[in-house]
Amino acid sequence: MTAPFDDLSTFRVLLAERPGPDTAAIAAAEARDAQLTKPAGALGRLEELAIWYAGWRGDARPRMERPQVAVFAGNHGVVARGVSAFPAAVTAQMVGNFEAGGAAVNQLAQAFGARMTAHPIDLDRPTGDFVEGPAMSEAELVDALAIGWNAVDPEADLFVAGEMGIGNTCSAAAIAHALEGGRAEDWTGRGTGVDDAGLARKTEAVAQGVARIAGEKDPLEVLRQLGGREIAAMAGAILAARHHRIPVILDGFICCAAALVLHRAAPGALDHAVAGHQGAEAAHARLIDALGKTPLLSLGLRLGEASGATLAIGVLKGAIACHSGMASFAEAGVSDG
Repeated sequence: MTAPFDDLSTFRVLLAERPGPDTAAIAAAEARDAQLTKPAGALGRLEELAIWYAGWRGDARPRMERPQVAVFAGNHGVVARGVSAFPAAVTAQMVGNFEAGGAAVNQLAQAFGARMTAHPIDLDRPTGDFVEGPAMSEAELVDALAIGWNAVDPEADLFVAGEMGIGNTCSAAAIAHALEGGRAEDWTGRGTGVDDAGLARKTEAVAQGVARIAGEKDPLEVLRQLGGREIAAMAGAILAARHHRIPVILDGFICCAAALVLHRAAPGALDHAVAGHQGAEAAHARLIDALGKTPLLSLGLRLGEASGATLAIGVLKGAIACHSGMASFAEAGVSDG
């Protein structure tokens, strides 16, 4: 599949002209839920999830059979400032681990029946140091958005985007700070485990990068100035999933920063997405709140690589299984009161 855009203006059109859910399927799913052998609302949020999923799949009694997990990888020029506990070489090493099936996300994807792929993006060519200048040219941004778009399988019935990129919590913090305001320290955390001195360097880099583009509120320009190729690819993939009416589970802090770009550029752009989990990165809860989401899980995860969102596939599968597989009162011969 080839992305239906080759410039940023066309991408903006696709963002503005995104499809909505199937309202007839939602109504039919709600009617079915009301007849299942349980007290009204007894399955709590599982009921909401199943109806939400039914609306995006256009099926009042859906099944999930082809979940997809895609992990995008990129390197960041800002790493040279000592903002990470690990060197940039780890990005490529972890991509090899994904491809060999040895990472946590590989095990989780297998456990929940998801196809998992890794997408390294120009790892030998880090983005520019966003403290000094734009992280990407417009052409580089468009290329990364297109890589994300093209990674989505149109036949998938659920999409999970993840990332790998040493230094990308710094980039994500800068995006969040630029779009949501506050102080740099409100958005900057320890990522892979930097010490106090590293955290101070990281916070200063975020503050300086955002100050360099002071007043810039165009979310896609903020992404170009401060983002990474893997962050842009996740944004492109999330929008592609919307156009294919594929529901999305958002992962951690970096994935949610990519989603924030779409959310601020076009309110409602994430209606097809749920937050998979609230991670341990300090600002993740604040970022989920900015997206207007409530996480499915909160387990103290801070690994990234789509691990939390992939684990949350199990919750959504359970919701769908109950909704589509339970008997109605009439079918079971049970009095509905």
